[in-house]
Amino acid sequence: MFKRMDLLLAGVTVVLTLFGLAMIASVSVFESYQITQRLVAQGTRELPSNSFYLWRSFFHVLFSMGAASVCIIVPYRAWQKLALPLFALTLFLLILVFLPGISAEYGTAHSWLRIGPFSLQPSEFLKLTLIFYMALWLQKREQEISTWKEGFLPFASLLLISTFLIAVQPDLGSFIVLSAIAVTMFFVAGGNIFHVALGTSIASILGLPLILQQDYVRNRFLAFLHPDDPAIAESIGFQIKQALIAVGSGGPFGVGYGKSIQKFGYLPEVQADMIFAAMAEELGFLRLMIILGMYGIFVWRGYHIARCAPDRFGFLVATGITTWIAFQALLNVCVTLALFPLTGLTLPFISYGGSSLMSVLMGTGILLNISMYSTEEAALARRSRRKGGVWQRLMT
Repeated sequence: MFKRMDLLLAGVTVVLTLFGLAMIASVSVFESYQITQRLVAQGTRELPSNSFYLWRSFFHVLFSMGAASVCIIVPYRAWQKLALPLFALTLFLLILVFLPGISAEYGTAHSWLRIGPFSLQPSEFLKLTLIFYMALWLQKREQEISTWKEGFLPFASLLLISTFLIAVQPDLGSFIVLSAIAVTMFFVAGGNIFHVALGTSIASILGLPLILQQDYVRNRFLAFLHPDDPAIAESIGFQIKQALIAVGSGGPFGVGYGKSIQKFGYLPEVQADMIFAAMAEELGFLRLMIILGMYGIFVWRGYHIARCAPDRFGFLVATGITTWIAFQALLNVCVTLALFPLTGLTLPFISYGGSSLMSVLMGTGILLNISMYSTEEAALARRSRRKGGVWQRLMT
């Protein structure tokens, strides 16, 4: 069975993950020294270090690779029985982030739970459990997806439940990614295009006002809309200004690995959601195209696995996971290049973040498991068992 695994997808995943570890080793040295220096001052550490984030990322990779290995081994159909309990569990964890004592605030959003010495971001795992539950739900309503009563209204309700707790945190990036996943899965399952547009509009009308209640979110949009205003560029637009400086400084070949200037306190969150800017500075445009090409290969193989999946559940899960990683990577790059307001989203496989890395690698592990069962013959048999479905009509 393992012989049929998509080795190209597996190889790209490993390369991107290890490359992310190498980039964090380079760009996080200053931030690591700063945070460990504060810990020394507090008496919780003996000496400062410039490898604080590197070691934490190393353990993130180990644990996440272990979780991905489990997902590769466990047959993907097992997630059908667990879809509803896991989805309900992540919604429950999202409620807990608002409770004092167990919630942990980083930056400006209520998105983390503190569990002993560890922190957990439930919204990252909601992306995966939403895919499971939507695939199960869409599979059961195969012939009714395009209808108003049995298709759109339940879909709109599910989308509202999934995104409401994200909107009130507020987490603009996860809100957009979750909406993109749900809308794409609904569409390829045979959803009416009018219903898709209406559902997207409703989610925006109900969710964005909640998110925009926070001053810092409104400031992000203000900085995006008025990038040339000097007063904005030196205040609320400082982060994106420094990101653009980093990208522009790289040129075609970059300043060299480990030689970034912006990482020395100029570019906030350089090891997390702004790591693409530091990559552009150190590697340059040409080398960066290789990394973006790997994401392109990942998306190609992911949708190929979906196309050749032996059953509808596998097809929908593979489509959802591939859309999630593709859209999040694209959105992160667009934010860095000032093509979209700041969202706080990580770059999949590469940015620092334990919850993000683990959820993405678990999703990839499930995608690889589906690839073991995916063949052209199985896909043809699946398509012959049903009529309709936008994706099948496009691919056959």
